[in-house]
Amino acid sequence: MTVETVAVTGGNGKLGEAILAEFADHGYETVNVARGKRREAVSDEFRSTDLLDAGEVYGSLARSDADAVVHMGTIPGPTNHPGFRTYESNVVSSYHVLEAATELGLESVVLASSINAMGAAYQAEPTEIEYLPVDEDHPVTPRDPYAVSKHALEVTADGFGRLADAPPISSLRYPWVATSEELRETFVEADRTLEGIDDAWHHTTRDVVFSYIHIEDAASLARHAVEAAFDGHEVFWAVAGDTSMTVDSATLAAEFYPDAEVRTPLSGTETLISVEKAERLLGWVPERTWRDLE
Repeated sequence: MTVETVAVTGGNGKLGEAILAEFADHGYETVNVARGKRREAVSDEFRSTDLLDAGEVYGSLARSDADAVVHMGTIPGPTNHPGFRTYESNVVSSYHVLEAATELGLESVVLASSINAMGAAYQAEPTEIEYLPVDEDHPVTPRDPYAVSKHALEVTADGFGRLADAPPISSLRYPWVATSEELRETFVEADRTLEGIDDAWHHTTRDVVFSYIHIEDAASLARHAVEAAFDGHEVFWAVAGDTSMTVDSATLAAEFYPDAEVRTPLSGTETLISVEKAERLLGWVPERTWRDLE
């Protein structure tokens, strides 16, 4: 497999721009495929594209001569759009990207899934945790439009992955993706003990299994996924190697998931979500932690 040019949809966004920079720093030609005008100065080429238009997606990927595509051009959360718009953005655009990539014979497709695929953060019911560490086989129970749409794009990718001519397809389940400055403000400068949890930002606590990821690790994972060789579609957890709290992980498990089976002993402040699969299939391990910013 030879990949020289990578198209990144949504390259105008925070994570999309970081992914463009990651590929550029590693010698790839890059193409930003995004709606509207160019708002970054990283990519080698920009193609204005309505990602909900199948023809535009196909045309832009074909004219860009991309060898792989990283699809980040979706609505990043459910709070600012009607549910059907969120679903449409996540699922329909992913279908268009997968269809075009398959027809054009691209070497790899990477999709932006989310921790919300398991039913986290935006629904009234607490996230259901059956065992720890959570891995890719853990049951998912999405209820809100954003969570359902992320699960649906994974199911859609399953279907494309069964085709004989499908490229490797990776769905990356990202939690909150943060810069060093955001991590310093949210974690280092805040009380991340059990006593301070009521004042903590709840998109980094119980319902997301105390997960987060540094933006540079998030971008690195996308590159590793493009460079990997496997068959069909695979889902990967994309989280930091530690939790968002100062208290040890065994205490967090006992306090917040008392009914969950602990399948592997928890050490120190290590993540409650396994990244073993990403290391095994993609050769990726998270390198950055908010604790280094203290």
